Amino acid sequence: MTMVPSSSQTIGPFFHFGLTDKRSIGTIADEQVQGERVRLRCRVLDGEGIPVDDCMLEIWQANAEGKYNHPDDRQPKAVEPGFYGFGRMATAADGTCDFQTIKPGRVPGPGSTLQAPHLNLAVFARGMLKQLYTRIYFFGDPANQEDPVLATVPGERRIALMAKPESTKPGSWSFDVHLQGEQEAVFFDV
Repeated sequence: MTMVPSSSQTIGPFFHFGLTDKRSIGTIADEQVQGERVRLRCRVLDGEGIPVDDCMLEIWQANAEGKYNHPDDRQPKAVEPGFYGFGRMATAADGTCDFQTIKPGRVPGPGSTLQAPHLNLAVFARGMLKQLYTRIYFFGDPANQEDPVLATVPGERRIALMAKPESTKPGSWSFDVHLQGEQEAVFFDV
């Protein structure tokens, strides 16, 4: 008897076949959804700073009122039609992918705290048995100072969680995910 690895036993970019080729979701909030319009360009880099061209990123976020489009969010707030709260894109040859959305509102945190506006990000890539989880905050947002999750991250590492505004395009932000190395992203064990 010979043992041949099946796709469940190997590590590879199999998610591209069923999840990104025909099922990419780059628009998280349609144009008519209330809130500050945001174009977010994410870039994934390996430990040597080389773009990862076969990665998949998934984003979840709240709407401008701080409500997720999910049945577990029982806040008595409405979710507008056209706000999906979820996006999924594959990275291109330069390691990037773009999402069109709105800046999320503040969601409840532990106790009676509020979290700063953020997007939740899952990173799927070849060679990884499990996806990695991180967050994307907006650089310069005053609410970052009060965020209970951000407060658990050492001060010098918080910059790795910040999307930076692109000065050439209003409403455009960029966020780099370094999978390893000195600039490695902050990943959360969830």
